[in-house]
Amino acid sequence: MEYIYGALLLHKLGKEVNEDNLKKVVSASGADVDEAKVKVLVASLKGVNIDEQLANAALASAAPAAAAQAPKEEKKKEEPKAEAAEGLASLFG
Repeated sequence: MEYIYGALLLHKLGKEVNEDNLKKVVSASGADVDEAKVKVLVASLKGVNIDEQLANAALASAAPAAAAQAPKEEKKKEEPKAEAAEGLASLFG
């Protein structure tokens, strides 16, 4: 996760997300740098519009949250009148 966070931090600061910059960020955090993970992440992000992807992620996560906050209608449990009358009739037999 530190590699993803590092890439996001570099992007937010307007820095290029490349191997050298990502290694510096990860090592500055105190974590050991895994060269393979750095290379894979940088290669995976080539040609990706990070701002667009973040906007899509925000929309995708906001939709379920909005649906969960929508008020639910309570359904009243109504007995049909005929069944209620039968119940009363059985009392007085």
